[in-house]
Parts: sequence; structure tokens; C-alpha cells
Amino acid sequence: MLLSALPVVSVIAALLAGWRSLYASLVGVAAALLAIAMAFAQPASTWVAAAIHWSPVLLEVVLIVGGGLLLSEVLRQSGAQKALADWLLLRAGSGTGAVLLVVHGITPFAESVTGFGVGVTIGIPLLAHFGLPARKVALIGLLGLCAVPWGSMGPGTLVAATMADLPFKDLGQASALVSMIPFAITGMVAAGLASAPGQPGLALLQGLLSGLLLTAAVALMNAVAGTAPAGALGALVVVGFHLLRMRRPQQAQPLHPLGRRALAAYVLLLGGVLVAGVLVRVLGLPGLWHGLASPGLWLLLAAGFFARGLPERESLQRVWRSWAQVAPVTALFITLGVLMAVSGMAAQLAHALAQSGPLYLLAAPFVGALGGFVTGSNTGANAMFAATQAEIARALNAPLLPFMAVHNVSASLLLMASPGKVEMAVQLVPEGTAQRRWVQQSVLAVDLVAVALMGLLNLAWARV
Repeated sequence: MLLSALPVVSVIAALLAGWRSLYASLVGVAAALLAIAMAFAQPASTWVAAAIHWSPVLLEVVLIVGGGLLLSEVLRQSGAQKALADWLLLRAGSGTGAVLLVVHGITPFAESVTGFGVGVTIGIPLLAHFGLPARKVALIGLLGLCAVPWGSMGPGTLVAATMADLPFKDLGQASALVSMIPFAITGMVAAGLASAPGQPGLALLQGLLSGLLLTAAVALMNAVAGTAPAGALGALVVVGFHLLRMRRPQQAQPLHPLGRRALAAYVLLLGGVLVAGVLVRVLGLPGLWHGLASPGLWLLLAAGFFARGLPERESLQRVWRSWAQVAPVTALFITLGVLMAVSGMAAQLAHALAQSGPLYLLAAPFVGALGGFVTGSNTGANAMFAATQAEIARALNAPLLPFMAVHNVSASLLLMASPGKVEMAVQLVPEGTAQRRWVQQSVLAVDLVAVALMGLLNLAWARV
């Protein structure tokens, strides 16, 4: 029991001690290898089979990381992000509706397409023009990270589905339905913060309805187009709804050519993933051909299309530095999860935790949330805990799909409260870091309310 818990405890202890994520992940992998050598040895054939099974997933996730960072950099360097932001600001104005446009539309779309907190770098500069205090701008900007299960086209959800032996699309659909809770709560909090004096009730209702619209849009797109593009397409539906509702003809201006090229790059990305996915399924192409529908491939193609060749050397160097920090950590956390799952450590730990009985159903979302908070990555959190959570669900005879959907959404939600994301948010507002503590405490409080409600949902599902 102690050895099975050692890798997870080592990672958490290292992160809490202030170690970099890379070193924490290395400590976790080393602890897992030590535990395997002492008590969880497996035949070589088992490890070979695991390597064959997981290598494509690992490669796809690493490509998605690189493609997302590259697309984000070329859009930022060229000024295309600013061109889009200025155009949206002219059309949407400010107020509760404009805030919800950012929280449930623009930020989730940007995060779904590129991931890794990029949505905050687009949403907060917009919010800064809405006349809100700096600390509210930072908090509302972080609340836009409410659709992270689909961030970077969903590699974290893919990892969770693979580790729990569930269909990717089924877990995406269940996660969309569970996300009604965080979508509604983030919408209501954001609208309340932006509401006019004397109108909090109307603002809360607007926030609730916007959250329900995003839930329905993501669930519909997941059913029609698949899980990878569902977050981006669902967020586009919300963007379109809010822009039509708040259209200001007197301020209508054509989109700058840079903005039009950026939109064309997004169309290429989403269209490529969708069309390639349909062709692969219809033609029944074998496994290697599935890479044609990978978001990693189309992120790279979209970045190349926008840059019209190789980006500037400075941009490539910046992307390489970012990739060299993010990709190894992500890969190591996936490796840690695989080692724990294949060796039997996850099952051992799961059976021990399951001794708490149905009470663990309430605690399970907090375990997933802890993973998201300490790693700052849905992929990393699922690589650490998804296999263990799935084993616990089976040991408790709880319905696996909804249980894992709650875990997946919880592991995603606390990314907005992770120290790295909070630091990025407060640095993006004009007043800098003066309100970091308030922002950290506020976003954490919002998240914990949502996680507690998902724990109750877990318990209700188990009793049905």
C-alpha cells in the first residue's frame, strides 16, 4: 500500500516544496520504478505491449503541444490576435453580455484550439477595455478556462478515456453534460462581478442561461463532430449568439486582413480535423491513418498556412523554449500514469481507497481537482490519477462513464486556480500583481463549490 502511493505522494510533495514540474515528474517516475522493482514486477511482454499501446497516444499529445504553441505564437507575433480582439470589442461593447461573450465564447474557443492558458492571453486584454477593476478582470479572465476538457483539442480527455478503457467520444459527451455545473457557476459569478448596480438578479440569470447554452452547444457538437473539436465549435455557437444579441450596426467595421487570415487558419484547423475524421471513419482506414485526423497535424498545418512559410527565427526559438518546458513534463506524467496502471500500483491504491465505501464518491472529484491544481495540466492530472480513479469506480461498482466524466471535469477545472495560471492572469492586467492573493482565493473558492456539487452528482448517480 505504501509503495503504491509513493509515486503520487512524491510528486505532490515535490510540487508543494516549490520544485519545478519537470523535477517533480522525474521524482514520480523514479519512485514508480523503485516500487515496481520492489513489489510490482511484470513480465517484459507486458511492458512491450504497453509501449506499443501508449506510444501513439504519447506522440499525439506531444505534437498537439507543439502545434498549439506554434499557432499561438505566429498569431501573437503577427498582431492577428489583437486585430480580432479590436474587432470583437467594437461589435460587442461592454457590460454583462460582453463579459459572457468572453467567458463562455472567446476564451473557451481559444483554449480549445490552442490550450495551455492561451485563452487567458486573449480574454483578459479584451476584458481590460470593459471598465472593470483590475482584480475583477483577472478573476473573470481565469473563469473563461471552464472548458479545459477540450483544451488543445482534448488530449487530456483522450488520456483519461484510454486509461479508463472508455470510448473517447463517450467520455467527451458525458464530460459535456457534467460541465453544466462549472459552466453555470462561472457564468453566474462572472455576470455578477460585471453587473450594473441594482441588477444582480438579471445578471445572474444571464450567466446561468449562457452556461446552459454552452453546455448544450458542446454536447451537440460532441455528438455530431466528435470530441476533439467539440469545445471549439460549441464556443463558436456561443460567440455567434452573443454577437447577434449585442450587434451594434453603427460600429460595424470590416475585419482587418490579419484577422481574416487568422480566421482562415482556424477554419483550416477545425475543418481539417472534422473532414479527416469523417474520411477515416467512412473509409475504414487502419490505425496508422488515424494520424490524418489528429489535431496535432492540423495545428501545425494551420500555423504554416498563416505564416505562409517558416515563421521568424525568434518566434521559432520562443516556441522551442516553451515546448521544451511543457512537452517533457507532459510526457513524464503520462509515463508515470502508465507505469502505475500497468504494474498494478493503481489497482492496489484504488482498492485501498475504496475501503472508505460510498463516501469516496464525494471525495473523488477533489482527488482529480488536486491533480489539476498541482500539475496545471488536465493531461498531467489524468495521467496521474485516471487509471486509479477508474479502478476505484470498478471496486465500488459505481457507473464508470459518469464517474470518469466527473473526474475529468474536476481535473480540468482547477487549472484556472493553479499558481501558474493565476500569475499569468494578474501579470496581464495593467496593475500587475497587486491583487494576486485575492484573485487566487476567489477563483479557488468558485472552483471548490463546483467540485463539491460534482461530488454530490457522483453520489446521486451511484444510487440511481
